[in-house]
Amino acid sequence: MLTPFDDYPLHQTSQPMAIPASGDPNHYDRFFFNGYDVDGSLYFAVAMGLYPNRQVIDAAFSVVRGGEQVSVLASGRCPQDRTRTVVGPVEVRILEPMRVLQVLVHAPEQGVEADVVFRARTGPVQEPPFFVRSGTRTVMDYTRLTQFGSWEGWVAVDGERIEVSPAEVRGSRDRSWGVRMVGERGQGAPGPSPQFYWLWAPVSFDDLCTHFDVNEHGDGSRWHQSGFVVPVGEDAPVPARSVDYRIQWRPGTRRAEWFEVDLAMADGALHTVRLDPIVEFQMLGIGYLHPQWGHGCWKGELAVTGERWALPVADVLAPQHLHVQALCRARLGDRVGVGVLEQLVLGPHQPSGMSGLFDGATRPG
Repeated sequence: MLTPFDDYPLHQTSQPMAIPASGDPNHYDRFFFNGYDVDGSLYFAVAMGLYPNRQVIDAAFSVVRGGEQVSVLASGRCPQDRTRTVVGPVEVRILEPMRVLQVLVHAPEQGVEADVVFRARTGPVQEPPFFVRSGTRTVMDYTRLTQFGSWEGWVAVDGERIEVSPAEVRGSRDRSWGVRMVGERGQGAPGPSPQFYWLWAPVSFDDLCTHFDVNEHGDGSRWHQSGFVVPVGEDAPVPARSVDYRIQWRPGTRRAEWFEVDLAMADGALHTVRLDPIVEFQMLGIGYLHPQWGHGCWKGELAVTGERWALPVADVLAPQHLHVQALCRARLGDRVGVGVLEQLVLGPHQPSGMSGLFDGATRPG
């Protein structure tokens, strides 16, 4: 089971690189990218995940254009050679690690094609580890990096080619790996009712970027949080000493009307970033919470499908529509920028007045 990676001095165990150190079926390795222009007329996102213990690889590419979201989703057997980051019509190429990556999509039957290159504007941000147990079982144990960049190339929707210029189209990417809930659910006694509260906000300005994320329990206590000021260029990200935020939910929904985050730095500086959503991208389009094309599910040796729907969706509280990335206008003092507020709120969250699985907010948050 040797692969080209075994020629590099990278081994962390006595096994070949193709064999994960963990035998957990939920072990995974994932790419994510988004790209958008400042006025929201174009938004695209890419996801690719490898699940070696499930022998599955899947990927998706989804575009918002003209009030419609168009997606292609693919799934197949995971290759032993991890340099083969391609499944069906979607391919990710690492041209220069941590600096330059390429995404290729050829799915004219599903209405989407692309050849776009991501070039980093900043160094990568390593978020604190994510670790959660349910009883004695570890359900989350993973690392993630986030990085800011710009895009160059082209995207086509139903044959209409859209040129992508780095002066106009920015975005972010993340890489995560470890263990989290993926694939078909296992057997055994039922666990507690689902609860997950997640906000993630990478934001780009001309001379710097900011980053924030938070996970909270149902009572509002935090089990994960981070904040960074990220210089454009080669300088290292600067972690915040503490973070706090304010969110105004749209009444009766689990979607933000506006959002503010405070990044308190070790030198005493306080950076307050204001986000106002303009477009909401459904993460369903790249497999998140998808009832048929969820991540890590076996669909056969190769399966490809396409989907499309009008935006905004009619039922924002439907389970498959809870997970969104909102493209936002951003302000930091006199700076004007653009960024994303990802939102996934499942189950109760007392500070927001949410008591059930899918009910809307009755308080600001």
